Amino acid sequence: QVQLVESGGGSVQSGGSLSLSCAALRLRAVYSSYCMGWFRQAPGNEREGVALIDTDGSTTYGESVKGRFTISKDNAKKILYLQMNSLKPEDTAIYYCAAAWGVCRYSGFGLLREGYWGQGTQVTVSS
Repeated sequence: QVQLVESGGGSVQSGGSLSLSCAALRLRAVYSSYCMGWFRQAPGNEREGVALIDTDGSTTYGESVKGRFTISKDNAKKILYLQMNSLKPEDTAIYYCAAAWGVCRYSGFGLLREGYWGQGTQVTVSS
């Protein structure tokens, strides 16, 4: 069974930084052939796409995090990262790692929504 395990969440003051990681276990294909991404969900809100990284390394970001968050991955270690800088209270949410086999640059976050999900990690930003 494919498993995605997030870590690195926590509490930080507005303007601070946090880094999230997501380890992928028991993937059925080579890690580099998966589109990987991050979503978040705040109470009362729908789950929204934060950032994704495609099989060729190209990246896509949600409008609200552009210029502040950076997604990256280590194919050898099978780990996905999300560096979050200049955090705001509205970034407070549960952050989920997602994986989907194949190219996602044409479908955006849609392909990831149909893929594998982690259990989530809480990020809280105080003002």
